[in-house]
Amino acid sequence: MRILSILLIVSVVCCSISEARAGGVVDRVKARGFVRCGSVKRPGLASAEGKGRWTGLEVDVCRAVAAAVLDSPERIEYHQYETPQDFDAVRNQQDDIYFLTGSEIHKQNLAGKVLPGPAVFIESDKVMVAAGSAAQHVADLTGDSICFLKGSSGQRSLEAYFDSIHKDFLRRGFSEDGEMVDAYIVQNCHAIAGEITTLAATRLNRGVNRLSSRILPESLADFPVMAMTGTGDAQWSSIVAWTVHTLVSAERMQTRWYAGGAGAMPITAPELGLDKQWQRRILTAVGNYGDIFERNLGTGSALKIERGLNANHFVGGLLLSPFLE
Repeated sequence: MRILSILLIVSVVCCSISEARAGGVVDRVKARGFVRCGSVKRPGLASAEGKGRWTGLEVDVCRAVAAAVLDSPERIEYHQYETPQDFDAVRNQQDDIYFLTGSEIHKQNLAGKVLPGPAVFIESDKVMVAAGSAAQHVADLTGDSICFLKGSSGQRSLEAYFDSIHKDFLRRGFSEDGEMVDAYIVQNCHAIAGEITTLAATRLNRGVNRLSSRILPESLADFPVMAMTGTGDAQWSSIVAWTVHTLVSAERMQTRWYAGGAGAMPITAPELGLDKQWQRRILTAVGNYGDIFERNLGTGSALKIERGLNANHFVGGLLLSPFLE
């Protein structure tokens, strides 16, 4: 009987610990005083400025969650994943929100560690050429030299594109990003392939020749960057997901027929531990998704990337979040 009693006590304690871990992210964040977020470095999405301050679309999403939970968008800590060891912050659930792509999840074997949330950005592999190039489309580069990073998604999508049109190009593969950019700037290759955010940042580097560049319209591949959370806390996952959905749905304008802004999809859910003003608070802090995009990637930024697939569904883009239909 004594052994059974001990086993029963141990079982209850273990269950209690498990439940605390499963539902404890909000409490952990509040006790710590800030939200921890992380991702790989992508221009316009997440990059460090002076004095350790991070900026970018993903960073603003992190700030929105902090505004919802901690009443302040400034109470965040951001991390960059560069090496396989950096992803231990995901494996060990040290960070609270992770912005990842499918390839990053697969390569780091994280599928059992993360819960995929809503897309915060649709990344695209594209091709960039000099402004004076005769090429108007990727197919016009048949037979020309194109730079790419070996083993990257840019290389794979470039190979797949030319294979699909039964044409070929001159391959210039590089192992280092800096070497590739240098080769392109001096026009040792006619074009350069990569993610549109990286190409837009490269376009700003005109080099000694003052090279002007433009990105060709075709997407070689499109893939989502998702806001992810750990698998053990549904409450926290819901808060993060509803925050992203609020930012996207709030782009809807108020009309006589349907609600817009914060009222496009009002979320009153005391079960999540959020007060009634949380949605208006995050929109005041960071704006809606359109505001965030324009500030970090669009016309209000140095990158000058068009909304394209990242436009809201009601103007033909891919971003679709729940709203009061």
